[in-house]
Amino acid sequence: MPDIAVKSATKAAHTENLSEDWLSAAIGVLVFALALFSLSGTDLLGWAVTTSVYTNIGTALAPVSKTYAALSGVTALLLTYVSLLVVLSAGVAALGADVRKFALRFTVVFAIAYASWIAGSYAYVAAVTPAEQQKFGIAWSLKLTNEGGFIVALLSGLVIANFFPRFAEWLKEAIRPELYIKIAIVILGATIAVTAAGRLNLASSLLLRGVAAIVEAYLIYWSVVYFVARKWFGFSANGRCRSPPASRSAAWPLRSQRAARSAPGLRFRSWCRRWWSCSRWSKS
Repeated sequence: MPDIAVKSATKAAHTENLSEDWLSAAIGVLVFALALFSLSGTDLLGWAVTTSVYTNIGTALAPVSKTYAALSGVTALLLTYVSLLVVLSAGVAALGADVRKFALRFTVVFAIAYASWIAGSYAYVAAVTPAEQQKFGIAWSLKLTNEGGFIVALLSGLVIANFFPRFAEWLKEAIRPELYIKIAIVILGATIAVTAAGRLNLASSLLLRGVAAIVEAYLIYWSVVYFVARKWFGFSANGRCRSPPASRSAAWPLRSQRAARSAPGLRFRSWCRRWWSCSRWSKS
């Protein structure tokens, strides 16, 4: 029992030290650092799988880089799966979760997700232009591009969640959307930074637009909103709200109706108050 308690306390402390934010940043930076080697002519990630529009399933998968053209599409898919499984399993272990459960469920999630992506890349779903339709010899298409795979994945998730709830509950160990999205944000942000640095015009344009947005937000929009709030909505400088004349005048009919319902004899007095208020504000 003492050993179990010590192990649990150590595991809890280790989990607290490494948050999901730091883990996603570390994985994202690792992937980005490996991608930077391509600048020196060494492509370390070109073996990753990519999916193109197809009518023949044998031509759907291929490595993302021509450097690895000798690899088959299935091999590239397997390498992609293994690399993701290793990196994410290490991250899950650092968070203190059950790696064995995660690995098994992640395999199923990866299979469903990539099968949905492949289905969304089918020419009858993804072909957009008439030239593409003519290329694949088809007369029509849903014209969803490869992103039709997202719709297929969404439909798959709806079917699983609504018709197979136990299976959906079983998959929860591998469904970590926040972690996956944070990793993607880190990689995307680093990619944008490198792209901007490589293109001076784009970088200067981003800086100029940022400065313009700050000027608009703080010097134009804020001052206009402040003026409108003070002038027409009756907000005071200390943040309190004064009822403007129009709102106070409009409140009298409601008050008179309540007074009339509660005490019929007060109707005339309510009418006099409303008349006096309206005449006073009209004179001012």
